[in-house]
Amino acid sequence: MNKEAAMSDQLETNGEEMHKTQADPDTAERFITEKRIGERIRRLRLKKSMGLVDLGRHTGLSASFLSQLETGRVVPTLRNLARIAMVFSKDLSYFFESDPAPIFRVHRKKDRVRMPQTGVEPPTYTFESLGYMVPDRQMDPYFAEFLPLPPQVEPKSHMHAGFEFLYVLAGELTVRHGDHEATLSPGDAVYFDAATPHSYRSAANKPTEAIIVTLSQPPASQPQPQRQPASTATRPAQPPTPPRPLVGDGR
Repeated sequence: MNKEAAMSDQLETNGEEMHKTQADPDTAERFITEKRIGERIRRLRLKKSMGLVDLGRHTGLSASFLSQLETGRVVPTLRNLARIAMVFSKDLSYFFESDPAPIFRVHRKKDRVRMPQTGVEPPTYTFESLGYMVPDRQMDPYFAEFLPLPPQVEPKSHMHAGFEFLYVLAGELTVRHGDHEATLSPGDAVYFDAATPHSYRSAANKPTEAIIVTLSQPPASQPQPQRQPASTATRPAQPPTPPRPLVGDGR
């Protein structure tokens, strides 16, 4: 083979390799569809309660173009995605990362561990975590059983950051919250600000069963307490201490 023919073959080979690295429009559109970039943009916008016109004002893109972008009718450029990402304080990689797997955890009754109240003998309640298998949970659900107290024993109040929801399953439970007090029967529920001192007392002559759900952090619009957040990396599979709505000073 002479030098001219060899050079021609090399150029042809290089051209084929270069072609392989270039994405055709169909491939690019399929990639955009698989990553659901339009849906991610819309989700970010609605989370901020932002209209298309508002987003366009921040990005310099027209509302009609953004609408087509969200519905997948146009393919965005990296420059346009970067503009949108900056508005929502996101990295450009946010639009290309795989969606996290949906959380779905079943907690069987036979697998749960019942924990007694700590610091009081005998304990006045027991509880079971209903969410211990979720490592980075946003709420803490519990099954609690309150034992009847002698008339002369007064339950101590406690408080914690966030909010609390309580639903009575069986028996009767008196909940004191600041200056308010209410006795709940089966099917009754209460939702309250847990930063206000509160306490519980079984109002029946038999154990009272309830479901308690706590939200450990208040909404961003409310003042945040000065405390060090617990590391989820070291969170045990089973809670070693009573749940936040029940602990503290023998409550």
